[in-house]
Amino acid sequence: MAVHFSENEMSARRERLVAAMTAERLDGLLLFAQESMYWLTGYDSFGFCFFQCLYVAGDGRAALITRSADLRQAERTSNISDIRIWKDGLDADPTQDLRAMLKDLGAGERLGVEYDSYGLTHFNGRRLEAALSGEAVLLDASRLVPRLRATKSPEELAFVRKAARLSDLADRVGVDETRAGADEGTILAAMHSAIFAAGGDYPANEFIIGSGADALLCRYKSGRRRLAEKDQLTLEFAGVYRHYHAAIMRTHIVGAPRPLHRRYHEAARAALLACEAEIKPGRTAGDVYGAHARVLDALGLSRHRLNACGYSLGAKFTPSWMDPPMFFEGADFVIAAGQVYFAHMILMDSQSETAMCLGRTYLVGAAGAAPVNAADLDLVVKSG
Repeated sequence: MAVHFSENEMSARRERLVAAMTAERLDGLLLFAQESMYWLTGYDSFGFCFFQCLYVAGDGRAALITRSADLRQAERTSNISDIRIWKDGLDADPTQDLRAMLKDLGAGERLGVEYDSYGLTHFNGRRLEAALSGEAVLLDASRLVPRLRATKSPEELAFVRKAARLSDLADRVGVDETRAGADEGTILAAMHSAIFAAGGDYPANEFIIGSGADALLCRYKSGRRRLAEKDQLTLEFAGVYRHYHAAIMRTHIVGAPRPLHRRYHEAARAALLACEAEIKPGRTAGDVYGAHARVLDALGLSRHRLNACGYSLGAKFTPSWMDPPMFFEGADFVIAAGQVYFAHMILMDSQSETAMCLGRTYLVGAAGAAPVNAADLDLVVKSG
């Protein structure tokens, strides 16, 4: 069995979840987010692209319904003892199999559901509601497990620190490979190689890489180019260990930086440090965003910044490593010790086609936040 945490750790998580369910007066919980299943049981799979559900009873008992392809996956990577299979077929409706499983287990009437999950499509959500109509009251419990996952245990934080070391390895080789004439694919390959060679995992979403005008993009896209004699390269990437992420975001300059590059870099550094000061117990996610907005707006850069500046990080699965809460205006999630956040300052000036990004990952302690990676915030300039 390949559960990466101690039995005491997994028991403590189950107890926290049962307490939260009791507080919400839930008789049971239907988990569809792979992150929730991994956190509670160690179950590790991308099989959530098909229908599967982990039922958790009010007393903590768990049962998984999934496809035959994931039977051995669940047996080898989780502590789930009750694994049931729905059969693929032209007229298959796995929500009916779930209904039968719940009846067999004596599930109660008030069931929480992770509706806000990549693992539950709208199509299957409608079938779920139809299958359980008259059988149970379904309540949206999408935020229940993510709120528990936001605060990490010491065992989890050990994995976060390993992920951070991997991110620094990738950062170092990314800088080394950045030069005029370098192919973006070579840079990307070197960064991934550094992480895999050191025992890391695939990230929950693609690394972002873009140069020239594409340095202004905040998402991965297909297609590569070679760096010019004077260029800009934006990289957003994460070290990943046991699915735990530690991200970094930077814009590097090839050749002489333009004055805007230096101006925007200083602004991004000032905003990042202002956010860092707000990432401490008792402050809210909205307070962190407010620091980002105040600094950049005071410098006349409001039209170049984004409407969010970071988010929680943890054990995540495709298609995104972003975890709630996110730093945006009015976000009321209260920050606490033991949480991990990625703060990114993103400036995208479309008129001049100037990009500048700066971000790193923080661990919240009793007194405030400390960076776990990217200790050096200086602008990277590589001669042509």
